[in-house]
Amino acid sequence: MLLPVFAIALVCAPILYARPATDTKASPVTIKHDNPLIFYHGRWTDEPSSWWASTGFKLYVENLDSLSLNLGEATTTSPAALIGLSVDYAPFISVNVSAGVNVLPIAGATTRKTSVIEIATEGWQNNRIQVDSLVLNPGAVLLPYAPSRLHFQFIGDSLTAGQYDDQGEIDSWAFLTGEAFKAEHNINAQPGGCLTDQVCWGNEHGVSYQYFRTEDTGYYYTTDHNYTTPWDFKKDLTPTHLWILIGANDNAYNISPTAFEETYLSFVTRLRELYPIQPLFILNPWGWPAADGTTSYYYPGVYQDVVAKRNAAGDKHVYLIDTVGWVDFDDLFPANQHPTPEGHQKIAEQMVTWLENWGLQPLANWGTVPL
Repeated sequence: MLLPVFAIALVCAPILYARPATDTKASPVTIKHDNPLIFYHGRWTDEPSSWWASTGFKLYVENLDSLSLNLGEATTTSPAALIGLSVDYAPFISVNVSAGVNVLPIAGATTRKTSVIEIATEGWQNNRIQVDSLVLNPGAVLLPYAPSRLHFQFIGDSLTAGQYDDQGEIDSWAFLTGEAFKAEHNINAQPGGCLTDQVCWGNEHGVSYQYFRTEDTGYYYTTDHNYTTPWDFKKDLTPTHLWILIGANDNAYNISPTAFEETYLSFVTRLRELYPIQPLFILNPWGWPAADGTTSYYYPGVYQDVVAKRNAAGDKHVYLIDTVGWVDFDDLFPANQHPTPEGHQKIAEQMVTWLENWGLQPLANWGTVPL
């Protein structure tokens, strides 16, 4: 069963709109990267150059017939980066983009008066784009994008990053959950990353450090940007809800339960300096289901302890989501036990059900609705 957002995208017929005749002598509309009507999300440097998978932007445009994305060569992944592209909240398609002019396939936009364009980087590596400008057809008008009133923040490792999936982060349970609730969503998930700030599987830092930086841990392997900078959280929409799923790599590096719990509590304390009262959902992981029907778990009891200690300290807005039993071996890639796209879909469906039972309901409409 597909989540509602995609079911709606597949069955709703577009509203046909008669476009005004285009002035053949008019010039295309160039939108510079610093135009305030571009709705950026995720982590960007000032160029702007993207970091972290699912980083991207949204546009709301009147009379849109064509769209070109012009990327700078200084930091755009070579030979190409993979982005997800959605027109009017339809399912994302994958598009390879590279430095220079990239004509994007937006045929669905031509049937409406106004259109919403969404772009998000897909891969957890080789995913950087440097936006120089956008070029729209003559007569197109860039309008203000009104964001959803729900703002989700997800933090994790490869199990949240969609590693090994065709569309990367766009296939992940986190991205799907955000879309199902019609929520704006940022995802900071680092495959191979420990929560503990140490080297894990080639990541120079742990998520407890990297979350507070602009860059993901890929910075360590770049030649143009081999350093990190503090992230200015004022650039984000303040999250209304947060999720953390992490610990698999700490366990692989033999971080003791006691040390992991101390790091987790310290991380939550630091998050609370940014987000003091927002509901924070701590996931008890589904573990590693095996072909023989058994499942191994990491840090049993630790996640429950973190929630209990936060609650006892007066933080009543920290909640445990127990995902044990949510996936089976058939929902995973056999070679690495990471969720397949269908597995992520299954996790997202169960997450939506859990949240609805908790009291959070999907919105009826996005903040900006194409006409």
